[in-house]
Amino acid sequence: MRRKLVFPLPEVTVAAFEVRLRHDSYAETKFDRVVVRLYCLIYSINTEKSDKNSGFYVIQVISLAAPFFGLIFIGFGCGKLLRYPEAGLQWMNFYIVYLALPGLFFKLISAAPFDQLSNFPFIIGTTLATLLVVGISFFVGMWFSGRNMRESAIQGVTGGYANVGYMGPGLTIAALGPNAIVPTALIFVFDNLVHFSLVPMLMAAGSKNKDGVSKTLFFIFKKIVTHPFNIATSIAIFAAYIRFEPPAALDVILTFLKNSAAPCALFTMGVTVALRPINKIPNEIPILVFIKLILHPLIAWIFVSAIGDFGREWTLTAVLMASLPTALNVFVLANQYHSYVERASTAILISTLGSVFTVTGLLYLISTNTIPYRFPLF
Repeated sequence: MRRKLVFPLPEVTVAAFEVRLRHDSYAETKFDRVVVRLYCLIYSINTEKSDKNSGFYVIQVISLAAPFFGLIFIGFGCGKLLRYPEAGLQWMNFYIVYLALPGLFFKLISAAPFDQLSNFPFIIGTTLATLLVVGISFFVGMWFSGRNMRESAIQGVTGGYANVGYMGPGLTIAALGPNAIVPTALIFVFDNLVHFSLVPMLMAAGSKNKDGVSKTLFFIFKKIVTHPFNIATSIAIFAAYIRFEPPAALDVILTFLKNSAAPCALFTMGVTVALRPINKIPNEIPILVFIKLILHPLIAWIFVSAIGDFGREWTLTAVLMASLPTALNVFVLANQYHSYVERASTAILISTLGSVFTVTGLLYLISTNTIPYRFPLF
């Protein structure tokens, strides 16, 4: 009986994958080799008959989500039980941010077709969705904070800054396949442009000590240009353009970095959340968490569907990325500006716990094709 991938893929990818299964040989192109290895690592194979069993999808979704949230909770448990100082995470965070995740982005993006990397309508749709959600969260913050612009800036990103770095790449690729690589990278780059630009400007506007427009703009430019994820993505796009093939030794190192990115990031995320103090839950936190976990993916779904038909993988990648919990970088930003620090920590923890149910539910809807990939009105 013909065996079939759990999640649908283009025929060329399925063919390459089955070649790997039968002959243990690599496909012809570098992109297919990455696809084959990734699927050999992540996916199980099922038969045509299994697709008709709804219980099968539940098992598959649990199997998909459990490793991701499992690593977060293992890290959380270790952080609560052992209580090592947070300074011990510095080298791990350095490895994740400056080596592992950039290696993942380079490895995957450089193997993608170059023409997919300039999909500006998709970029516009996802970026506008993020801007709208940040704006809604900002005004919620202004209401609850008594028009404190600095606190409201952090509340804005609490509701609109998804964990696209630590959770995004591994989850979208596992759920939607290699066609999710490029949209994941594009969302990451341009969402970070939004957050790294808006927060410094709002902080400068709400500060009593005005640093000046030129200094603020230079700070924004520096943060964007020097971010390791953006550097890796830029190099990877250039490598895709010139069809660069890394030497064998370098390719193995990049593969090691790529494979370690998700486990290290998720474990560290769990430990970091565990070490954050939690006090009384402020009134605005449930609203911001609702915006992040429910409203953000809904708005992303509507916006991307309204702009055009980008296909199942691209559209659902936008929805899945938007559904992720609040990013750990929100705490970093709060700590950097000494504003809304403890409450940001509380929001991250609650949104991460809530995402166990919301993200898992979304994965089930995606895997069973219960919802159309485009919003029904379009």
